Amino acid sequence: MNIIAVTACPLGVANTYMAAEGLQRAAKEFGFNIKVETQGFMGIENELTIEDLSNCDVVILTKDKNIDKMDRFKDKKIVYITIFDAIRNSHKILKDLKNNLKYS
Repeated sequence: MNIIAVTACPLGVANTYMAAEGLQRAAKEFGFNIKVETQGFMGIENELTIEDLSNCDVVILTKDKNIDKMDRFKDKKIVYITIFDAIRNSHKILKDLKNNLKYS
């Protein structure tokens, strides 16, 4: 499974990056490919490319703060999660994705 994600929290500091690390760690456990863009205090880092967008099976977005450039994700399967779920429950989120459960 090819996953792209964007993590962002209201303050844009530690939680943004902890969420990205949690998703990356869980994806590795499942053998999924993942690229995570962070939108934090430093702006957009590890920005998703057109190629990333065209090759993804699913997009994971944190919903605690508005994500910049949302138009990139039209016509994509999007899973919305909280920043804290990305940090604390990444393994469960990706397990549920593997089993085709939906989040909203």
